[in-house]
Amino acid sequence: MRRVVITGLGVVSPIGCGKDAYWDALAEGRNGIGGISLFDTAGHSVKIAAEVRGFDVEPWLDKKEARKTDRVIHFVIPASDMAIRDSGLDMDKIDHDAFGVYVGSGEGGITTTHENYNILKEKGPSRVSPFFVPMMLSNMPAAYVAMRFNARGPNMAIVTACATATHNMGEAMHTIGRGDADIILAGGAEAAITPIAIAGFANMKALSTRNDEPETACRPFDLGRDGFIMGEGAGILVFEELEHAKRRGAHIYAEVKGYGNTCDAHHITAPDPEGTGSVRAIANALKMAGWRPDQVDLYNAHGTSTQLNDRTESIAIRKVFGDHADKMPVHSTKSMLGHCLGAAGAVETIAALMAIERGVIHPTINYESPDPECRVNVSARAVEARVDRIIINNAGFGGHNGVLAVERFRD
Repeated sequence: MRRVVITGLGVVSPIGCGKDAYWDALAEGRNGIGGISLFDTAGHSVKIAAEVRGFDVEPWLDKKEARKTDRVIHFVIPASDMAIRDSGLDMDKIDHDAFGVYVGSGEGGITTTHENYNILKEKGPSRVSPFFVPMMLSNMPAAYVAMRFNARGPNMAIVTACATATHNMGEAMHTIGRGDADIILAGGAEAAITPIAIAGFANMKALSTRNDEPETACRPFDLGRDGFIMGEGAGILVFEELEHAKRRGAHIYAEVKGYGNTCDAHHITAPDPEGTGSVRAIANALKMAGWRPDQVDLYNAHGTSTQLNDRTESIAIRKVFGDHADKMPVHSTKSMLGHCLGAAGAVETIAALMAIERGVIHPTINYESPDPECRVNVSARAVEARVDRIIINNAGFGGHNGVLAVERFRD
């Protein structure tokens, strides 16, 4: 297997766009959750979310193109452009046949679906947009990115709910490793803050109802947690074969050392209560990386702020890491930007890489009352530390588990 490194980062998030603005917000513990402005929440039990506010897509898409694309495309194109620019890739010099895109979206163009269903009901079938189908398909973020940057190599849009981005990144590593591509833009995008999605998640009791306290609503591993917060955005990373990156003098954020992919095969929404699928995914990533559990410096948790996820993830951490779990910092990026669903693994991996880059472990905000059933070392404040090895964990409805192991680059 060829070695695979990450050389570019692009992010559109509720707390900042671009890696530097995003990281500054994370390090300062800024909250990106507030009242929903994208639709009228009258009648909804949940009225809060983590929206990408005030973001102007016009530098990347003209008005005509923006009207013909879903909001998820408005996030993924800028994030991809940021990642390419950050990587320093010269698009005139790369082999476009060896340049791929692995980008997924859990909900696809759900805004378009919602809007066109209302048009169908109110105005009839003839008024449904001719662009409806290509606007709503989950593979369209990957397709649009490929068309925008002439990426003619391997192209996939793996969809595994909230593990989507992690699986796209892990499979990108394998594809480059076996020689089927030299560069892959990998990650995820989501724009699912819509009436139907909020209602659906709320009715299954997955969302927080702290409508009057949005700044404290997301509290992973805290005893008072009552559900996750819907987020949105996109995270795109440039995965590149090591020698290809070295030849062009690229800045290397980290090397991708391991990947775990398992299924609980237990329930459509609830995780296996013993965390067995998650344990195997983490163990597989560690084995591929060649790490002992006690060599991990930081664990970026799925940390959704739901009762079941945080408890089960804590059990899995204890099973894999044993006594090392008492001192290994665990943090949840979601505490500040909510749950970005199919984009979660990518925006969280960017946070992890910036921890290596900046020597700071960002806080998990709102962690005030430790839950005795979550016996992990939650990092509640920003901490300066040298970080060399990180585990990033994500899980999705249906029992999907995805884990990445990333390490400070050593030539």
